[in-house]
This record gives sequence, structure tokens and C-alpha cells, in this order.
Amino acid sequence: MLSAEMLASAIRLAVPVIITAVGAIYSERSGVINIGLEGMMIAGCFTGAAVAFYAGPYAGILAAMTAGALFALIHAVASVHFRVDQIVSGVAINILAYGVVRFSSLSIFKMATTTPHVDCLPKVTIPGLAAVPWLEPLVSKVSPLIFLAFLLIPFTAWVMNRTVFGLRLRSVGEHPLAAETLGVNVYLMKYCGVLISGALAGLSGAYLSIEHTQMYVEGMTQGLGFIALAAMIFGNWMPLGAMWAGLLFGFAQALSLRVVTEAIPYQFIKMVPYILTIVVLAGFVRRSRAPAAVGVPYERGEAA
Repeated sequence: MLSAEMLASAIRLAVPVIITAVGAIYSERSGVINIGLEGMMIAGCFTGAAVAFYAGPYAGILAAMTAGALFALIHAVASVHFRVDQIVSGVAINILAYGVVRFSSLSIFKMATTTPHVDCLPKVTIPGLAAVPWLEPLVSKVSPLIFLAFLLIPFTAWVMNRTVFGLRLRSVGEHPLAAETLGVNVYLMKYCGVLISGALAGLSGAYLSIEHTQMYVEGMTQGLGFIALAAMIFGNWMPLGAMWAGLLFGFAQALSLRVVTEAIPYQFIKMVPYILTIVVLAGFVRRSRAPAAVGVPYERGEAA
């Protein structure tokens, strides 16, 4: 269970949850609930694979982030500008993304559920460490996006706690009226938070289709956008906590892939990571404290 191969598999499976959960932190810290992360991941999966097929993996990743940000822009306009219920808007984004991706796949590749195989990014091997047998699976032939995912954790913590942008973002999520009286553009900060969450959700989608499977397959996100929201809550809206929650889910998923028994149906084994997520979330959600104004529509000059 604690072999290097097992840990490497857990990390690979945790990466999309970690990246998306970090994006969710930006959105919710600005006061906007982003239930549409799943749809933004789906858009990133397909767009990344489609563009990578024609222009290579680097262009695919940039296109995936752009696609996620565009769907996030729709959510931001609806929920921030027009004050639409944020949950309803997020659900609509998920449905819209599914329909747009299926239509686009049929139009471009004449296939509704898959795309052709694409090239992935060049793998990275850490010199010296790769020669150690028990470290080799962890540091040899690793996707660069895995390193990026873990670099996002300290970077986001620094942004949130040490930069003017992060402090303004957090103030908008806690008390937008007070932030506005101090000259903070509340709408701009909310838009930034949602757009960053969409771009990172698109990036995690690109990781799934370009790095993980090297093709788009319909349904490949498997609810990871919602798992990322749970990881964010479990992590108390903090990047380090979200990372540990994502690793817990990745470990449970890696374990379920390796358990083979005739006594228990395979479908029940596959349920283990999701059941574990529900149990952990139920046990810790009462200890978490959400931003005070999250989910509350705001209009200039009005108290939230």
C-alpha cells in the first residue's frame, strides 16, 4: 500500500483534484460559488485534446485554460453582473459544457465521445534521485503538470496572504461593502476570482486528456470537479488543506484500482474514493469556516 508505485499513482490521480480545488479557492474567496467547475474541466479536456491534435500539447494546454476561462466568464457575468443564483448558474454551465463539447466533437472529428490520440508533454526525470530504486517511480518520467500542481500550493498561499491582490480578493469574499468603501473594485475582484478558477479547471482538464489518457473520452472527469469542491471545503478554503484532501482522494482511487477480489463486485470497489470523500466531508465540514459573503449576490452601494 505504501510502495513507491502506489504513491506515484496516487499523486497522478490527485493532480486534477488539487489544481481544480486551488482554482475553487480563488473563486470562493472572492465570494462566488463555482459549481460549474465540472463543466469547465470538461471544456478543458476536449479543447486541450482537440488543439493538441492539430498544434501540439503546449497549444492544447493554453487552449484548454482559455476554454475554461470562457465558461467561467459566462458564470461570472450571470452571477456577478446579473446576480443570478450562483448554484443555478453553475449547474447551467455544466449542462452547457457537456452539450457544446459533444457538438464540437461531432463537428470536428465525426465522433461524439472520443478524439484521436494526441502527444503529451515531454516527461521530466530528476537527475540523481531517479537512480534510487525506491524513488524511481516518483521522480522518473513525470509530467511537468504534476510539478506545476504542487507549485501552485505555496504560490496561492503567498498570493492570498502576502499580496495586495490576494488581500483584496479575501476582503471581497468576507465583506464586499467594507471593501468597496476602501476603494476596492468588488466586481473586478469577483470576476478575477471566477476567471482564475475557470482557467485552472481547464488546466486540470488538459492534464486528464493530454497527459493522463492522451485523448478525450466523454465522461472522463467522473465528477472530479465536485470532488475538488469537497477538497476545498475539507481544506478550510486553504491551498495546503486542499492539497492534502486531494492526495487522500488520489490514494483512495489508486487503492481501488489495485484491489481485485471476487467477493466484492468491482463497481463497489470503485465507489470507495467517493464514499470516503463524503465521510470525510461530513466529519470535517462543521469545523470549516467559509468566507462570510460567499454565495451572496452583491450590488454596488448595498450591504451584502
